[in-house]
Amino acid sequence: MSFATALRCRKCGQEYPLQPQSLCNFCLSPLEVTYDYQAMAKAVTRDKIAGGPRSMWRYRDLLPVESEAVDIGAGLTPLVKADNLGRELGLDQLYIKNDCLNPSYSFKDRAVAVAIAKAREFGLDTIACASTGNLAASAAAHAAKADMKAYVFVPADVEPGKLIGAAIYKPVLVSVNGNYDDVNRLCAEVARRYKWGFININLRPYYAEGSKTLGYEVVEQLGWRAPDCIVCPAASGLLFTRVGKALDEFSMLGLTDPVNTRLFVSQAAGSAPIANAFLAGSQHIHPVKPDTLVRSIAIGNPADGYYALRVARQSGGGAGTVTDEEAIAGVKLLAQTEGIFAEAAGGVVIGVLKKLAAAEVIKRDAVTVALITGAGPRTQEILSSVVQPITVQPNLQSLEEALGVVA
Repeated sequence: MSFATALRCRKCGQEYPLQPQSLCNFCLSPLEVTYDYQAMAKAVTRDKIAGGPRSMWRYRDLLPVESEAVDIGAGLTPLVKADNLGRELGLDQLYIKNDCLNPSYSFKDRAVAVAIAKAREFGLDTIACASTGNLAASAAAHAAKADMKAYVFVPADVEPGKLIGAAIYKPVLVSVNGNYDDVNRLCAEVARRYKWGFININLRPYYAEGSKTLGYEVVEQLGWRAPDCIVCPAASGLLFTRVGKALDEFSMLGLTDPVNTRLFVSQAAGSAPIANAFLAGSQHIHPVKPDTLVRSIAIGNPADGYYALRVARQSGGGAGTVTDEEAIAGVKLLAQTEGIFAEAAGGVVIGVLKKLAAAEVIKRDAVTVALITGAGPRTQEILSSVVQPITVQPNLQSLEEALGVVA
């Protein structure tokens, strides 16, 4: 049973039935799922959650899904105490939420699992998405499990590893000559013509709810307490807002104490409309043309940018940016201190975290969680410079000479 009751416009409050729709007919603002929290509070307990599946579906009562889940094992990824990285950055209570270890190697599995379950409830037999790579892989993987047709649309410059990561599940893979915003506009046209379940268009309100499970897990894994600070990557801004919503829901339901978590947006300097607005003190998001190798979060016109900006401010958090070089350095630092190989977006998170810690915006004793949302092996080309082997002949003398070892 789901406690979801309706879709509601975030701006004007107009309500709609639970159906494939993402924008308000009156003001064109985003719709989100609403719940009967009073009834939910009677059903949801810490013990019930803890006794649930060892996946994101332990939080099923907090999600808008009535039918059987399409479950490929997403969620319940490790929360790692990052002592080595913490010493490097001057943070004593640093944790890494390693969502690289989801089945398709990114946090997108959480969101797609909910969206595809709703697609089946709505009687749809085809799903589709616009993606910079990670969502394409997740959508294709879930479609394979659900025995549904899948179309995934990606920018033509998507990294080869991400193309393979989606193509292996045999969707219809469509490469579009343009950036993500161009892909998204094309997909909006396709969604109006064909009765497909577009994960991040007409199914977006449900897709958004799946992302909440990342926030739920952090709290549960910390012993049912919200951290002091969370540093999160932002592309559309959707994950950032849903993590905030997750913390608020747990508090509202009495599962945690009142939440005082400060949320920080992390973006690449070449595609940072949300962070730029925060740092400029602006109330408005000004679209940019992405110019960064951090393609997984390179969205120049973020659909949830305004709401992410509001969450950052209301939480007492902030925003930061890093250059591409700083992002690569962040990838290396995380790998070389904690043994976690993240994609470039993870390097952005670590780079911004480093700056926040150095400026003492995040204090040494603050319980801080950095969200690492995608795995590095799909974007290895940006790190080719790390491969610098010592070449030797197959004998001990050659090895010792190369290493400068004197016998």
